[in-house]
Amino acid sequence: MIDITGLAEHLRRVTVEVTDAGELLGSGVLWPPGCVVTNAHVVRRPQVTLRLIDGRSLEGHLVARDADADLALLSVPGTGIPAATLAGPDEVRIGSFVVAVGHPLGVRGALTAGIVCAIGPIVPGGRSWIQADLRLAPGNSGGPLADAGGYLVGLNARAAGPLALAVPTGQLTRFVRAAGV
Repeated sequence: MIDITGLAEHLRRVTVEVTDAGELLGSGVLWPPGCVVTNAHVVRRPQVTLRLIDGRSLEGHLVARDADADLALLSVPGTGIPAATLAGPDEVRIGSFVVAVGHPLGVRGALTAGIVCAIGPIVPGGRSWIQADLRLAPGNSGGPLADAGGYLVGLNARAAGPLALAVPTGQLTRFVRAAGV
């Protein structure tokens, strides 16, 4: 049996709020070493405030941004901040149970759950998405999509009708490596 409460607590520790002048822009995932990965549409300036679940605020500095892939990488000063544990690129499959954590509509650390419906492009020739039947709202963007073990399988990006779309970890890893981290 899956310990949903433990899973939620684990994922809340690696999920940050991304804000600018007190306005919630979205979520982000603590990424090793000392970085946060989020969506490009969440990051509007070279510096943003990142708020951890324990209430601490840190300054995040934009390292890389790719609007086409809707990805952004922020550096985070400080040590001792836990990072998400990544799933292998082929570990998520159609039928996998997944959860998303974020800050939808300003609700801190909210969790939603569903099943992976499809993995692949939503338009012919488009890029691959993890498509899951879970509910996302403004503030979930940039937060983790994780499997039942708490391993990051994707980065929540947007809703497409009733489905949530997430960038798979393989794409995230390539983006972070290309940024030189």
